[in-house]
Amino acid sequence: MRIVIAEDDALLREGMAALLRDEGFETVAAVGEVDALVEAVAEHRPDIAIVDVRMPPTYTDEGIRAVKQARRVRAGLPVLVLSAWVERSFATELMESGTSGIGYLFKGRVGRVEQFLDVLRRVAGGETAIDPEVVAQLFVRKHADDALSGLSTREREVLALMAEGMGNSAIAERMAVTDGAVHKHIRSIFGKLGLAPDDRSDRRVAAVLRYLNATGR
Repeated sequence: MRIVIAEDDALLREGMAALLRDEGFETVAAVGEVDALVEAVAEHRPDIAIVDVRMPPTYTDEGIRAVKQARRVRAGLPVLVLSAWVERSFATELMESGTSGIGYLFKGRVGRVEQFLDVLRRVAGGETAIDPEVVAQLFVRKHADDALSGLSTREREVLALMAEGMGNSAIAERMAVTDGAVHKHIRSIFGKLGLAPDDRSDRRVAAVLRYLNATGR
């Protein structure tokens, strides 16, 4: 797997590069600025990019904007975004940039090597993975729109796990139910959220975006 890293903290940047090298991955570029990220993606055509949300010069949303540019340069580029805080608007904006190959992870997870590498592989493989802590913090917020308020407790639990990027089998294992039960819950969620089958959209991603927007107001 060929990787580009964009992180302004030189110690963390080089640390990740060393970790990935030791685990058998190839870091083709490790940069500290967003322009350098876009250039590296254009030059190296990596399999995935790891990008910090807050980058120079303003340390606000440069990372997210750089991701959008990079995905225009290399369509469908899998991206794992790292953040030190829960930033719901960034998580939502990131997912709206594409329907696959998107990850949003707390920086602290990098030190949990197996978990970090698992998410990296999943995102590189085209999955969507949102940090469980991000989902948990959004889930406990009190406000929800009318559509989400109609979901049952189990359906909200399933939707929260979907927001983490879990597939049906993983959700079934976490909830100790059958795959069929999870499929039934998801079908009900789609119905209650008014998400009819449509070749132009991904209902799973649309449901997660609805969840993030509603729980993060």
